[in-house]
Amino acid sequence: MPKYDWLAMGAAAALMLSASAARAADAAEGEKVFKRVCSACHNPTAEGPKKLGPPLFGVVGRHSGSIEGFRYSAGNKNANLTWTPEVLDKYLVDPKATVPGTTMAFAGLKKDDERQNVVAYLQTLK
Repeated sequence: MPKYDWLAMGAAAALMLSASAARAADAAEGEKVFKRVCSACHNPTAEGPKKLGPPLFGVVGRHSGSIEGFRYSAGNKNANLTWTPEVLDKYLVDPKATVPGTTMAFAGLKKDDERQNVVAYLQTLK
């Protein structure tokens, strides 16, 4: 095999290793971020006390503005979103841009790893 083929194979292998070595989302770290950033307004349990924001237990897969008895903003009621991991990731970057009219007073989670970890944590709330 010519020398340049070995170099190309080595470069390809290095790229594959670096891609697979990329840190996967960590729900335990996401729980820590949630407690620090989100828990003042959101409860992660089904039976916990009511807070300013809706409870986030079971949020992944839920339709926006759909918890019975919670007073949502018009923006959230009319957003017509399903909270998939991808939608949550986008929302957590900039809630007001994703759901115009939301009353959520949160500037967003700008760090990709923190946001992905929070989304991984939200996926465990079932």
